[in-house]
Parts: sequence; C-alpha cells; structure tokens
Amino acid sequence: MFSVFSVVRKANQPAARRLAVFLATLCLPGLPAAAQPAETGDFRAPDLVELARLDPSIHLDIRYATTNNFTGRKLYAEARAFLQRPAAEALVRANRALKPHGYGLLIFDGYRPWSVTKLFWEVTPPDKHKFVADPQKGSRHNRGCAVDVGLYRLRTGKEVPMPSAFDEMSDSAAADYKGGTTEQRRTRALLRQALEKQGFRVNPDEWWHFDYQDWRLYRVLDLPFDKIHAAPTPDAGRP
Repeated sequence: MFSVFSVVRKANQPAARRLAVFLATLCLPGLPAAAQPAETGDFRAPDLVELARLDPSIHLDIRYATTNNFTGRKLYAEARAFLQRPAAEALVRANRALKPHGYGLLIFDGYRPWSVTKLFWEVTPPDKHKFVADPQKGSRHNRGCAVDVGLYRLRTGKEVPMPSAFDEMSDSAAADYKGGTTEQRRTRALLRQALEKQGFRVNPDEWWHFDYQDWRLYRVLDLPFDKIHAAPTPDAGRP
C-alpha cells in the first residue's frame, strides 16, 4: 500500500520533500481541512467540457498526470483536460486557425481542482510564488477558464520548442522574453496571436498560460475529474 511517509524518506529534491511532507500532513488526525476561498455573488453554473471530445485534433500532454512536472509527483489520476464551454469552444477555434500554418494545440493542463492549487503553493519556494496561484484567491484554472498550452507540428506530431520548457520557473518563461531562437519566438508569437484573437490573454510570466476573458463569471471548483459530468458536444465550436 502506498505511504506518503515513504515518499518523505525517499525524496531527495527540496520541492519533492516539501510535497511529500505536505501530503503526509493531510493524513494526520486532528488537522483542520483547508478551505476554499469564500465567494459571493452571481456565478454561471459550471459547464466543463472535455477538450479531447470536443476536438480530437487537440493533443494532450497532461504533465500533472505523470511525474514529469515541477513537483516530480503524479497529481492527477487521469490524463484529461476540461474547460468551461465558452473557453473550450474558443480554444477549438484557435486550433483551427493554426492548422493552415502547420500547427495544432498541445494541452498541458486545463481545469485544475483547487486542492491541487493549494498543494502547488505549499511546495513552491516563496521567491517563486509568482509562478503559482495563491489558494486564498483561487486560480483561474480552478474556475475552468485557464489553459496551459503549447504547439505541435501537424506533419510530425512532435512538440514545438519554445524559449523555455513548460512550467520552467525562470525569466525565459516570460511571454515577452527576448532570448531563445528566432524560430522559438516566432512560434510563441503565433500561439499567442491565435489564442488572443479568441478572447484569451497570456500570463506575462508564463508563455504557456492563457486566461479566458470570462473567468470572473465562474466560481472556484474542487471537483476531481471523475466527478465532472459534461454533456456530449460533438459539434460545439463549429462556425
């Protein structure tokens, strides 16, 4: 049986140790459960749509369903990506606009349960907190209105290199970073142009992170993927 305490003993990297300790504390009796941010006002009912069902030509590389992420630990039980319907349909339109250029969208993450956002905050050093959302406010990922996305080449199916890797906590991750190659900056700009034309806005610190314009209309959620019940939408997003 898996034990988070065995993870504490085996973890060698600082971020991995912090994650293991945080997971261990979740198992200790008598500790108060973390609370989502209190929100008041009128919000739209959630309508999370699975991107792979909406447009199968959108590829997935859900890093948090693997150990290939900045925590070094698998955080999602399933490699799936969801967005609120208007954001998902806008993403489909951006994907179609990229096809004549020879590219498709590669999704690293979409809707993210709030408990994962809190975990990110706990394991990230304070001097890197600009790269993760404050759980007291909630993330736009938690609202189903943020997507982490790159490009793949239609001809080869391979990921397109950018000036930094996804989830790299460095200056080269900035949306306007001047380094990298000319080709990397060109494809980064192409990705940004395609998404911003459909109502997304890039995070200045992360070239891969885009927020949808209606994010304020949805509340923070902490639903695991297997509790999301979205209606089939085979024709959604078509002009």
